[in-house]
Amino acid sequence: MFGMRDRSYRELPIRFADFGVLHRNEASGALTGLTRVRRFQQDDAHIFCMQSQVKDEMRGALDFMSMVYGTFGFTFALKLSTRPEKFLGEIAVWDQAEQQLRESLDEFGAGWELNPGDGAFYGPKVDITIRDALGREFQCATIQLDFQLPERFHLQFRTGTADEMSGFQRPVIIHRAVLGSVERMIAILTENFAGKWPLWLSPRQVMVVPVTGVVYEYAEKVKQQLHEAGYFVDVDVSADTLNKKIRNAEIAQYNFICVVGAQEMEEGSVNVRCRDDVGTKAKGQTVPVTAFVQQMDVLKNAKSLESKLA
Repeated sequence: MFGMRDRSYRELPIRFADFGVLHRNEASGALTGLTRVRRFQQDDAHIFCMQSQVKDEMRGALDFMSMVYGTFGFTFALKLSTRPEKFLGEIAVWDQAEQQLRESLDEFGAGWELNPGDGAFYGPKVDITIRDALGREFQCATIQLDFQLPERFHLQFRTGTADEMSGFQRPVIIHRAVLGSVERMIAILTENFAGKWPLWLSPRQVMVVPVTGVVYEYAEKVKQQLHEAGYFVDVDVSADTLNKKIRNAEIAQYNFICVVGAQEMEEGSVNVRCRDDVGTKAKGQTVPVTAFVQQMDVLKNAKSLESKLA
């Protein structure tokens, strides 16, 4: 895509996102749930830039990675993987690439370790290892500097100089994946949250529990209001007792349980029990439906990891 037409230095950096399907012929004994599969998708990006732009692009990639993992509540460790025994290109080019990555990591400010000889055959890379809530380590993200593929594919861009001979340069490619394998990340998130998904990720956000059949219609009305506000909502109209309905919703890890009775129907309110707020489990707090929606909007927009009302 880069080489399909002439490119100018004014266009750089060019960033291509690639969510293509990848295949890896893993041995059958190595396959493990979603963490190691033969067919997966990866959030690849390929950034074409000038030598002078490498530091800024690396810093942008590291900042982006930090923002994403911070949102999920993960801590991470950085490793600089350097030239392996079998490599392409000249040693001087490798040394230059590794030095640029060192400087980028130093400017990023987080601690990092050297991982000698573990780079890709076409360039050095930064491997990011994350820790989940149980302290387990997973290697997901990677940022790789590539000076070799532009040479092999004869990629070039105009530098803006008048001299035709020196008016072209090779770009540098930065290969970046933040989530890594999407399937593996889903598995890690599932285990990390142990079913207690934060509101903005949860497939079970609100359960409406009517006290008696008299308020079934009001419960459906509340469901509709919350659904129109953009939330996943269910109503338990089974023949179970009130305590059983609440317990079932707790086991299913709904973020919020809204109990409605005659008083709530008269006031246009809900009695809210928050999954992550122990103080509301015995007796919830009664709030108007509109106020409840506003408080959930605050949690969702802030991407809070805890489901607690202000």
